[in-house]
Amino acid sequence: MKLMVVGGGGREHAIIKKLKENPNVTEIFALPGNGGMADDCTLVSIGALEIEKIVAFAVESKIDYAVVAPDDPLVLGCVDALEAKGIPCFGPRANAAIIEGSKVFSKNLMKKYGIPTAKYEVFTEMDAALAYLETAPIPTVIKADGLALGKGVIIAQTKEEAKTAVVSMMQDKKFGKSGEQIVIEEFLEGPEVSVLSFTDGKTVVPMISSMDHKRAKDGDEGLNTGGMGTIAPNPYYTKDVAGRCMKEIFLPTMQAMNAEGRTFKGCLYFGLMITKDGPKVIEYNCRFGDPETQVVLPLLESDLLTVMQATTNGTLSETEVKFSDKSACCVILASDGYPLSYQKGFEIQMSEKAKAQTFVAGAVLKDGKLLSNGGRVLGVTATANTLPEAITQAYALADEIHFDNAFYRRDIGKRALRALEE
Repeated sequence: MKLMVVGGGGREHAIIKKLKENPNVTEIFALPGNGGMADDCTLVSIGALEIEKIVAFAVESKIDYAVVAPDDPLVLGCVDALEAKGIPCFGPRANAAIIEGSKVFSKNLMKKYGIPTAKYEVFTEMDAALAYLETAPIPTVIKADGLALGKGVIIAQTKEEAKTAVVSMMQDKKFGKSGEQIVIEEFLEGPEVSVLSFTDGKTVVPMISSMDHKRAKDGDEGLNTGGMGTIAPNPYYTKDVAGRCMKEIFLPTMQAMNAEGRTFKGCLYFGLMITKDGPKVIEYNCRFGDPETQVVLPLLESDLLTVMQATTNGTLSETEVKFSDKSACCVILASDGYPLSYQKGFEIQMSEKAKAQTFVAGAVLKDGKLLSNGGRVLGVTATANTLPEAITQAYALADEIHFDNAFYRRDIGKRALRALEE
């Protein structure tokens, strides 16, 4: 089989490495991929948003199955366009991808169908939003409606911070059209849990839970990033919590989307907060999370391609989806200065052992050398029988990877270890 994966980051590298395990796969193309994936697939210099070119390539290359991984092309209808040409895909159509593409849509969906989430108000006028903040509880959460590379959410600790966030989104157009509508919602407290799930629109199969580390620096200090590391499973996601989530959140969400005529197929990501009142939805994503994918897929024992095809064909209830009972830890190596400004172009050197367990996100091949080419450069993942072992091994591997200007957090998994001791 000839496969095509749309996207070019660490998430896509993790997906490609897992798809390679299927003996029927003869070739995988990454559009556009990155230099660090070159040993695992064929790179094609077509951007993830160049949908017409993606479709043309898929048709010309006689692609048997396509995986559309990032949010933007999903929201823009990449799956719809490929399916129109007879190419089966993993990922939701545009009318279902709106669950991530519009926070206003997703919040209204949860309200309509009684799915637990934070209380909220929607604003299309800046003056009305600023007036609301005069009496809103602080801290509060300000969200741009549309996609914003994971940076369109501001947790404001003061009224002034909240007003600044509203002005930056609605007047200064910090996130372009994504900030034309905003959501202001109550601040929830409790441990966060990420749960990715496979769904074919009839069945939901949650994957192993994970814990992301969003802040750039140790101790959850510094700016929010796309994610500096992850562990799995998340100790806060107990059997009791999992049962409540399936009954109160996962199945109701799938049923709500069906009722709205927006059947969701692919990977539906639930960002959850375990509050004193039970689990609540912070956000939905219409695709695999990054870097959560880099700890979840290494623990998948079933064949990924088979499971993906089952979501497309509506046969997920008949397909085994089995995860290891081991633990995993991923440490992200980033360029100093990320998520703001940073330098690129430094040679990446790693041991063969580290290379085998590394998912490359931001790198380019030049004259036979792998050079840093992004903020988050790569993630290195270790799996082990216990979480402490996985963390120790991941950091040992990180020490075998070198490039100038590199930095990484030294406390990935620390909070999870504390939870295990409680």
